[in-house]
Amino acid sequence: MIKIENLSVAFDETLAVNQLNLEIYDGEILGIVGESGSGKSVTALSIMGLLSSEATIKGGSIRMGEDWLIKDGLAQDKDHLRKAQGNRMSMVFQEPMTSLNPTQKVGGQVDEVLVLHTHMEAQERYDKVLEAFKSVGLKDVEKVYDSYPHQLSGGMRQRVMIAMAIILKPELLIADEPTTALDVRVQNQIIQVLRNINKEQKTSMLFITHDLNLARRICNRIAVMKDGKLVEIGPTEEVFGNPKEAYTRKLIEAVPSRVKEKEDAPETEEEASVNILEVRDLNVYYQEGSNSLFGQKKKRCVVENATFYLEKGETLGLVGESGCGKTSLCKAILGMNKLVEGDVKHYSVRPQMVFQDPYSSLNPAKTIGWLLQEPLRAAGKLDPTQKMTDADMKAAAYDMLQKIGMPEKYFHRWPSQLSGGQRQRISIGQALITRPGLVIADEPVSALDVTIQAQIMELMQKLQEELQLSYLFISHDINVIYKMSDRIMVMKDGKIVEIGDKEVLFTNPKEEYTKLLFAES
Repeated sequence: MIKIENLSVAFDETLAVNQLNLEIYDGEILGIVGESGSGKSVTALSIMGLLSSEATIKGGSIRMGEDWLIKDGLAQDKDHLRKAQGNRMSMVFQEPMTSLNPTQKVGGQVDEVLVLHTHMEAQERYDKVLEAFKSVGLKDVEKVYDSYPHQLSGGMRQRVMIAMAIILKPELLIADEPTTALDVRVQNQIIQVLRNINKEQKTSMLFITHDLNLARRICNRIAVMKDGKLVEIGPTEEVFGNPKEAYTRKLIEAVPSRVKEKEDAPETEEEASVNILEVRDLNVYYQEGSNSLFGQKKKRCVVENATFYLEKGETLGLVGESGCGKTSLCKAILGMNKLVEGDVKHYSVRPQMVFQDPYSSLNPAKTIGWLLQEPLRAAGKLDPTQKMTDADMKAAAYDMLQKIGMPEKYFHRWPSQLSGGQRQRISIGQALITRPGLVIADEPVSALDVTIQAQIMELMQKLQEELQLSYLFISHDINVIYKMSDRIMVMKDGKIVEIGDKEVLFTNPKEEYTKLLFAES
C-alpha cells in the first residue's frame, strides 16, 4: 500500500525524519511508537502531503501503490495530492480542537467531505453523516450535527474527527493518537470500529500512539522510532515479547501498571488530614439557545449535587466517560464558570489547572520562555510580595524546563515548533512554576509518550511531596489513575456515583458502573 524509501525531512537544520525506510502492507495495521519528537507525526504528514512550510524534504520517496506522493525528494503538486487526500487516504489528527473549524457546526464540516468527493444529494449526505457519528459511539447524533466544536467534550470532538476520516472508506487511514482524549469505554469502542473497518473493508492503517498497550491490542506490526530513525520493526508480539533493541525495552518498561507499590507509612498524629478544597451540593450549568417566548436563555445542568473534599497533600483521581462532567466540574471549582449553585471553599493560594488541549491553551505568538514566566508575572501583580526580578523569573523558567525534561534551547522556541507531547509538558510547567497549593490536572499526561509520561508523573509526585501539593487528577487511563491517586471519584452523567480509597474501588467497587469502567480498562 505504502512504500517509504530513504525519506529525510528537516526543520531548519534539525532532521525530524532521517533516512526512513518503511512499508505499510495491504490490509494491515502498522503501529508507530516512540517518544515525542521521534518523527512519528512528521512521517504521517509526509505521506498525506501536509508538511508545513517550515519543513524541507531533504531526500527520499513515498509511493502509494503505483502513485508517487514524493519522488526523489520532490513532493507532487497540490492538485495531484488532492485527488488522494480524503478519498484514497485520510487522517485523524492528534488535537481535534485545532483541527475543527470553531465557527462552523461539526455536522457541516463532516458533510463538506461528502460535498467535495461525492455526488450525493443533501438528505443522503445528512443520513451518511449521522450514520458515521453513530459508528464512532456518539449519542444524540442529530444534536451533535448541529453543535459547534466548543459545545462538545474533548472526547466527542475526537470522535467527530474519526467519523470525518472514515466516512469515505479510504484505502489508507492514518490515525495520529486517535484515542488520546477518550475514556476507556469509548476508547474500546473506537478500537473496535477501527478493527471492523480494517477487517471488513481491508483498509490499511498507520496507527501512531504513545500508548503501547493500545498498540499491542490493535496492530499487526510495530515500528519503533527514535530521533527520526527506525530503531526496530517486526510483528507485534515479537517486538513486545522479545525486543531486540535497548530503546524498545526502555519504552516497554515505562508503561504504567496496576502492580501494587509499597504500603504507605501509617498516619501519625502530626499527619492528620487538613482539607484544601471542600465542595458541597454543587450544581453547574451552561447556557444554551434562548426561550423564544421571553427572550431568556435556557440553562442546562451538566453537574448535579457534587459533594466531596480534597485533603492537603493527596491526589484525588477523577474518572468517567467523555461528556460526564469532569472538566465542567473543574472549571466551576476554579471559578471559570460562574453559572453555579452550591458551595466551593478553597484553602489554598492561586490554584492552577493543566488543560487537556495544550495547543489551544498556549499563546502561539509567544516564546516558550515568555509563556513559562507569565504565571510568575501574574502572581507578582496580584501580590506585590511575590514579585520577582526579570533575572529570577528567567532562571525559574530555565529550571522548570529542566524539570519537565526539555533542553534549554526550547526557551526561545514557539509552540508551533514543538510536538504535542512537548507542548503538554510546557502546560504542566506553567501550572507548577508558581508552586500552587492545588493543581487541577485535566488529562495532564494524555499527550505524552510512555517514558516522558512516567517522568512527568514522577515529577508531579516529587513536587507534591516536597510542597504538600494537592492534585485533582483527571485521566481516562485507569492505570495512570491507579498510579497517581490516593482516592478515586467516579462520575457518570454529571453525578458523582462513587468515591473511595483506590485499593477499595479497584478490588471491591460498590456501583455497577464502576465495575464496568474498571473491567473495560
